[in-house]
Amino acid sequence: MPTMWLSDSQKIGVAFCSGGGFFLVGGVLLFFDRSMLAMGNILFLIGLTIIIGPAKTLLFFARKNKAKGTAAFFAGLALILFRWPLIGFLVELYGIFILFGDFLGTIAGFATSVPIIGPYIAIVVEKIGLARRNTDLPV
Repeated sequence: MPTMWLSDSQKIGVAFCSGGGFFLVGGVLLFFDRSMLAMGNILFLIGLTIIIGPAKTLLFFARKNKAKGTAAFFAGLALILFRWPLIGFLVELYGIFILFGDFLGTIAGFATSVPIIGPYIAIVVEKIGLARRNTDLPV
């Protein structure tokens, strides 16, 4: 989605989510640094709340079909905070996959349109079966 369609507060939310992603990657690269992983999670949750709003964020995490993902995500965050960063990150990764797995087809479709490397990504996406797009978005 081009940035011209986003409101100013949504742009701030995207910045928070991006910062959260950078902190998560940095935490993994620094051998599961607990403070960086925790900061990444907090920034991601703040950014998500700013982008879609508090009510929709609560509805997203409170869905019955996403209960396992929500529980795993927050259990992983708690494990990270209680000094079990590797196990917490793995549990949280499972939760993220359950919560945001519906977006993988959309992300894969977008990645195939990237210049130069897009056709190569398309081959991989087709082989692993992510080429279908899910029309039932969770938001």
